[in-house]
Amino acid sequence: PHSLPAEGPVFVGARGGPLSPRIIQLTMERLRGALGLPDSATPHALRHSFATHLLSRGGDLRAIQELLGHASLSTTQIYTGIDTERLFEVYKSAHPRA
Repeated sequence: PHSLPAEGPVFVGARGGPLSPRIIQLTMERLRGALGLPDSATPHALRHSFATHLLSRGGDLRAIQELLGHASLSTTQIYTGIDTERLFEVYKSAHPRA
């Protein structure tokens, strides 16, 4: 139990420092084996899923950009892959002639 500064890492190692990406990858490999998950279950897939679920539930693209730490909003747009159904919902709710 280490106190977390507001600007510090979310996940910390045993000594309180940032958790190594390799530790996370190895943990995912072990979990995939134990749970019988496909090789596509990776930390990146979890990150992508996180962003996609936020967006599909009405999350603001700009807020998602901040959460993912992207410098460019266009990176977030590619990353999340906006689905056409959601686009149509936004259009219908926001356009005066929809």
